[in-house]
Amino acid sequence: MAWRQQGLPNDADWEEHIWSLLGVPREPQRTVPDAGVSFKMMPTFEEKVLEHRNGHYVVQDWMGAITEISDQFDYTYIRSAKDFVTRRWHRFPVRNRREWERKMAWRYDPDEPGRFPSDFADRCQALQTRDSVWCVTFNGPFWQLREWCGLANLCMLMIDEPDFVVDMIQFWSDFVTRTLADLLRGAVPDYVVIGEDMAYKMHSMISPAMTRRFLLPTWKRWVAEITDAGCPIVAVDSDGYIGELLPIWIEAGFNCCLPVEVAAGNDIVAYRRQYGHQMAFIGGIDKRALAAGGATMRAEVLRVAPPLLEQGGFVPGCDHGVPPDISWPNFVDYARLLAELTGWL
Repeated sequence: MAWRQQGLPNDADWEEHIWSLLGVPREPQRTVPDAGVSFKMMPTFEEKVLEHRNGHYVVQDWMGAITEISDQFDYTYIRSAKDFVTRRWHRFPVRNRREWERKMAWRYDPDEPGRFPSDFADRCQALQTRDSVWCVTFNGPFWQLREWCGLANLCMLMIDEPDFVVDMIQFWSDFVTRTLADLLRGAVPDYVVIGEDMAYKMHSMISPAMTRRFLLPTWKRWVAEITDAGCPIVAVDSDGYIGELLPIWIEAGFNCCLPVEVAAGNDIVAYRRQYGHQMAFIGGIDKRALAAGGATMRAEVLRVAPPLLEQGGFVPGCDHGVPPDISWPNFVDYARLLAELTGWL
């Protein structure tokens, strides 16, 4: 790991070491009980190597996709990748209605044994008396159908077979609602994050009109169910340029979004001026500026953080995962500046 070569001691936890370097006593770590509820398919597909060629594995992953990765990784690595691993998708499991019904739909039974742990009631009781923040996450309809069908095929199905797409979305909407209902009855999370990666650098992956037609009804349904249960924050997570999506998300009832990538053309300060406190934000600090460090990093943090911190409804952070070109010294400098701006120093 590069950070170990750049000053992070080999035996140190990076987060603990940051607190130590800043001279700030770290708050006691609290363990949040896990409800243990799964929104994933049951059973998963068999993970297996289909071919080994030219330094790559061609594998069937746990979601049924045929994927190619470098053979420097174990073929199960995709299940819980810990860094920015490049891969190539050859085929997705759902290309038509027959494949969806035969291969996929039956794997999402809300009553499947194992979807809820045997000690679910005890876990809920522990969650009701928690002293730390608890978040629930699951896939939105676009993200989920993209995993089933692949992006290109999904977009074509929206044009050629819209009724089939509506049926899949309704199925996913009902599945999540049924699974979520038991969870919300047991304990109410502090916030919910719905994963909905659906934007490229310049535009959303589908038009605002298609977004309203296919996705908005499900978003409205879920947000109402979650907020009616008493959860105050329902966030949506999407990379890419979200300018076209923000007004639709606000209409759906989402009140927070992340990670607000700067390289995709998002300006979190401009969004706050435009939408006020209809939307809270997490992220929004350009990862490229953190990699550059020094005056560039400082200018970017000061551009974003002070005005939004003063207004509230903002958690500053790198606008996605921290990539490997952000050095350990630059990351420490960034953490120190944030600590100063947020009152820790």
